[in-house]
Amino acid sequence: MQIKRKNKLIVQKYGGSSVANPEKIEKAAKRVIAYAKRRNRVVVVISAMGDTTDDLVELAKQINPLPSEREMDMLMSTGEQISSALLAMAIHKRGVKAISFTGAQVGIITDTDHTQAKILKIETDRIKRELTKGKIVIVAGFQGLSTALEITTLGRGGSDLSAVALAVALNADVCEIYTDVDGIYTTDPRIEPGARKLKYITFDEMLELASRGAQVMHTRAVEVAKKFNIPLHVRGSFSKKEGTIIMEKPPVIEEPVVRGVTLADSEAKITLSEVPDKPGIAASIFTILARKSVNVDMIVQNVSHKRYTDISFTVPKKDLKKAIKISRQMSRSIKAGAVTSDETIAKVSIVGVGMKSHSGVAAKCFSLLAKNRINIDMISTSEISISCVVKKDAGKKAVKVLHKGFKLDKIKT
Repeated sequence: MQIKRKNKLIVQKYGGSSVANPEKIEKAAKRVIAYAKRRNRVVVVISAMGDTTDDLVELAKQINPLPSEREMDMLMSTGEQISSALLAMAIHKRGVKAISFTGAQVGIITDTDHTQAKILKIETDRIKRELTKGKIVIVAGFQGLSTALEITTLGRGGSDLSAVALAVALNADVCEIYTDVDGIYTTDPRIEPGARKLKYITFDEMLELASRGAQVMHTRAVEVAKKFNIPLHVRGSFSKKEGTIIMEKPPVIEEPVVRGVTLADSEAKITLSEVPDKPGIAASIFTILARKSVNVDMIVQNVSHKRYTDISFTVPKKDLKKAIKISRQMSRSIKAGAVTSDETIAKVSIVGVGMKSHSGVAAKCFSLLAKNRINIDMISTSEISISCVVKKDAGKKAVKVLHKGFKLDKIKT
């Protein structure tokens, strides 16, 4: 089939759960073709099938517990290549023209930071040529080619970033993010059945939700969408219902105080004890961690006693071994005490633009947790969010308590 007349340019992203098996790939193919038959130009960004990425990580660990980041990128990028080729085959079977590409083949150029590369530019000529020929273009997400001509990956969830970056580079009319849920909810429906789907949400709220543990959207993808003001439509892969629009200014008269509650249970806490209480010590610790690409989230420094203090901070569990190694090296160099870690923590957060203009939100949050005997270990706040570190086994209970306490089960969507 040849698409005879150009209409909208649509970028669609399908997550791993949307292409987890041959049957789901067939359904995705039908949906993509339906858009193309309406004379749209369609670019599809696709993730690895189902648990392929996790399986590849586990396979690597069986061979080498500490593999090089370059070889991990070589390995991890294959998952998306498989699913993009299979989707192209499913489209071909139905008599429609399509072509699959790796990130490198379509000119997604990144920096040289393996496993967490940043996109520098996208050379769109090849995609545009294939669209002109009436083909559906399928791009393997999550990956690119570095300025050193090495395959790189963009970090977990990087297919979202690939899709948004391509939408920007191609000046797309629509960017749709297809996933296993039919939109953005006030919290994870698997934890709280009373969760409500939101019709609209701001870029800022989505950024906070994503950075605080909501796994529907990649943080960097939302940052790019916000920077270039590209609305994103998050919707279910196998539903025709409208999803959630992420945009700068939703068409609502007044923002609710709290819009969502998130739970992140894939973080760990590291504590450096007996740290000399001198100017520049904390800066040196976190500068080294940053240089080693360890993402530090929450930081708490205890009150100094006898010129020594304890510093605690949280990092993603995947970075824990590297962070502990660096912390122990730093502890020896600054003559601090022991370095300890705790993997039995969870971070619960409330988010809402309405918090800017309402007082007492923090007090209510802490009070709700206290009344339900949930102890808070660490606290972090921003203009539109409050995060609390609690014990991991209390995480889901905390989500339920805060969701009900802020009446999110009754929120008007």
